[in-house]
Amino acid sequence: MSVSDRLLLASLGLHPGRVRRLLAEWGTAGAVLRAIRLGQIEVAGSSRDRLVGDPALAAQRAGAELVVREDLPAGLAGLPDAPDLLYVRGTLTVEPAVAIVGTRRATTYGLGIARSFGRAVAEAGWPVVSGLARGIDGAAHVGCLEAGGLGVAVLGCGIDVAYPPEHRRLGERLVEGGGAVISEYAPGAPPEAWRFPPRNRIISGLASVVVVVEAGVKGGALITAARGLEQGRLVLAVPGDIDRDASRGCNLLIRDGAHPVLDVEDLVTSLTFALGPPPRSVAVGPDDPIMSAVRGGAMTLEALAHELGLSAAETVRRVAVLEAAGVVVIESGVVAVRV
Repeated sequence: MSVSDRLLLASLGLHPGRVRRLLAEWGTAGAVLRAIRLGQIEVAGSSRDRLVGDPALAAQRAGAELVVREDLPAGLAGLPDAPDLLYVRGTLTVEPAVAIVGTRRATTYGLGIARSFGRAVAEAGWPVVSGLARGIDGAAHVGCLEAGGLGVAVLGCGIDVAYPPEHRRLGERLVEGGGAVISEYAPGAPPEAWRFPPRNRIISGLASVVVVVEAGVKGGALITAARGLEQGRLVLAVPGDIDRDASRGCNLLIRDGAHPVLDVEDLVTSLTFALGPPPRSVAVGPDDPIMSAVRGGAMTLEALAHELGLSAAETVRRVAVLEAAGVVVIESGVVAVRV
């Protein structure tokens, strides 16, 4: 399909679900556009007016690169409802990423957890994906930036629209840090309520793991988690007080099969099991307690935890970091110095 036709179709402001259905029915963006011009497909007058615009110029003015479906990261491109085209400012990562999402009406406790989770994920070397919204999303992005990590923000509006306004600089910092701000909506598209539910499939589609920090029984975070489960992603949720509205969504997710995550150590351990050793290399000091223990001979994880007085989760986390650094090897639960 012609990229210019796909770009023009994307600029009309139609619901992503309708664009997908039209492409399935008519075959190509060019055929859909011809049908709209001939009156065979009815669209709002504002959409028809955009048929004579220059969407390529609008994208250029917004500083956006265009990425068509076949060039998207595999996890997103392979979805049956993948976007046909994305507007991208910055660099869209193709590495396994972690989505950290939650309610806009977060508690102080939830904001602290989200920030520490974003920092821990970034320190380990995994990209962080979220929605740049107020509350949990913004806190996760801030934590990611504090650790010098790569962050991706998926917008529910045009890529040149600052929403919420106070997060304009946060989005710019993500791009400056090597990450990206992306949207399937054309430049100038306002943050209308109907645009946000579809964007959540992109957040989960870019991620290999979805972490929900706080969520009510309704809202975008639960939509993202549900889409993640449909897409075969691991979904983690932070449990909370049973009578706190901001925790009810997470507690329900755990009841229905999501894995509870209890702290930063537990998070990194769960991610290591799901994604493999953390990708960021680390410097290992000569007095590292695990290295000191296994220099005398291979040890099981259980024996290591007992000798060092660590929890099983913390032992696994530390060993995974050392394995990523290339100084130990673990096979069948036995840790040894890499020769």
